[in-house]
Amino acid sequence: MSTSMLMKSPAGTMRLESNGQALTHAEFVAEDVLPEGLEGDPDPVLVEARDQLEAYFAGELHVFGLPLSAKGTDFQARVWAELVKIPFGETTSYGAIAARLGKPPGASRAVGLANGANPIAVVVPCHRVIGSNGKLVGYSGGLDRKRYLLGFESSKAPQAALFT
Repeated sequence: MSTSMLMKSPAGTMRLESNGQALTHAEFVAEDVLPEGLEGDPDPVLVEARDQLEAYFAGELHVFGLPLSAKGTDFQARVWAELVKIPFGETTSYGAIAARLGKPPGASRAVGLANGANPIAVVVPCHRVIGSNGKLVGYSGGLDRKRYLLGFESSKAPQAALFT
């Protein structure tokens, strides 16, 4: 049985969903629309997900430690596994992910489709993927939200020491 809850974040309201064992969805929802089927007593997975997302948005957490269970194809799962390797405050391109997966340059479109199908926003950081030309392209939460998340992360990312 799945349970879900809403949480407010600086980037907008998020709906979190769990199957009782792992986080299955984290998505931005319209401020004035409540998804159906919200449970009154969230399970421990949702409480932990909310706590970690709050720490992330406070700039205190850069790597999530949540059990995840996203449903998708084998290729989507491989792309999503690459997304969680992108460091906080950094970006990469669809083509670079395709190359890491051993795919030809033309596979960047397939990577983009898998990226867009990611059901666990922010935790699986699909917002860190940009076009090969450096432009912001595609984000299920909208480009303004992607711009916000990238700007937020770049302002909170640890800076390299000038002198060692």
